[in-house]
Amino acid sequence: MTIHPGDPFAPPPHERDAARRFRARIGGGVTLWTAGHGDGPRDRSGLTVSSLMTALGEPPHVLALLDPDAELTDALVAGGTAVVNLLSWRDRHLAEVFAGLAPAPGGRFVPDTWRDSSWGPVLAAARAWAGVRLVGQPTPVGWSLLVDTMVEHVAFGTDELALLHVRGRYAAGPEPRA
Repeated sequence: MTIHPGDPFAPPPHERDAARRFRARIGGGVTLWTAGHGDGPRDRSGLTVSSLMTALGEPPHVLALLDPDAELTDALVAGGTAVVNLLSWRDRHLAEVFAGLAPAPGGRFVPDTWRDSSWGPVLAAARAWAGVRLVGQPTPVGWSLLVDTMVEHVAFGTDELALLHVRGRYAAGPEPRA
C-alpha cells in the first residue's frame, strides 16, 4: 500500500474547474442545516452547508445553495422550516458525517446531543442557531438550488472557535472577542 501526500484521484491542476477553485479560496463558515421532527431514522435530515450568506433587514434572511438531491432539501421544501446550526472547530467530524464523507454508525444524529425546536433539530452544543422558514420555491443555480429563508428565531450557545472550510480543508476560526 502506498500513502499519497495528496488526493491521488484529483485531476491535474490544468484540468480542474477554475470557478470551483475560486470558490474554494473564498472559504466560509460551516453550518449544519437540519429539518424534521421525531426520533426515527427517516424523521430528521441534515446537510453540511458552507455556501450561504445572511442578508440583514426586517426580517433578516439566510440564502444558501443546497444540493438538489439531498434529503435536507426535500425536507425543507416539504416542511417549510429548518435549523441553521453554526458549527465549532470540535464539530469537524460531525460536518464530515452530514456531508456524507464519514460513516455514521446508528445514524447521522447519533454522535451528538440534539433537542427539538419548532424549526427542526438543534445541536445542543451549537455556537449559535437560527430557526428559518422557506420563502418561495428554490431556484436552480448552477448545480445547486438557491433557497431563500426568513430568520424567525436566533439563539446563541457556546463561544468556541468557528469551523471554517477553505480549499477543501477545515480550519479553526480566530479566538472569539471578549
